[in-house]
Amino acid sequence: MARNSKRLKAAYDAVDRSKSYPLAEAAKLVKDNAKAKFDETIEIAINLGVDPRHADQMVRGAVSMPHGTGKTLRVAVFARDAKADEAKAAGADVVGAEDLADSIQGGEMDFDRVIATPDMMGVVGRLGKVLGPKGLMPNPKLGTVTPDVASAVAAAKAGEVQFRVEKAGVVHAGIGKASFDASKIADNAEAFLQAIHKAKPSGAKGAYVKKITLSSTMGAGVFVEDIAG
Repeated sequence: MARNSKRLKAAYDAVDRSKSYPLAEAAKLVKDNAKAKFDETIEIAINLGVDPRHADQMVRGAVSMPHGTGKTLRVAVFARDAKADEAKAAGADVVGAEDLADSIQGGEMDFDRVIATPDMMGVVGRLGKVLGPKGLMPNPKLGTVTPDVASAVAAAKAGEVQFRVEKAGVVHAGIGKASFDASKIADNAEAFLQAIHKAKPSGAKGAYVKKITLSSTMGAGVFVEDIAG
């Protein structure tokens, strides 16, 4: 524990917590301070000036990371017949219909993303209390309810990141690994920030992006300048 505290103290000492860094510099700092014995996840957290309790201030969406996330998602697809075949060919890990719903109801949830064709939502809808709390419920706005299941599966496997603002107005996501080049971390962070700006809701008033923090799993947070200036 003492070694970890010493490491974390050194990470904090390397960061000026009174300033916000340009994105490229922040990415390098975070990468250089990721000293754990495993490949730490690079995370971004954004404090937004919204109140998600109001429908016109909800921020939600999905964005593909230019360099992937360093994590391979397991994807489950609700589809039948030809669409099921398309999903399997695209690399889906689990494909089914009522049988898949039954296995989920039974507690089998060895997947990170759920995709469904529109005609399957009658079956999927009954799983709302199971999938919803885990953020796995398919949603047309996220492209996870779609007739083009092959493209949705490919996007998930290639490093698509979904985001949704929490009650406190914070959006966070894993956008890469410490083993990535700093330039790739910066590229992924910029893509995520662009998606957040594009998702700005109509009800947002005043400052939209209040604070941006980049960090690694075990590292110190670094404040980042907004790409919108």
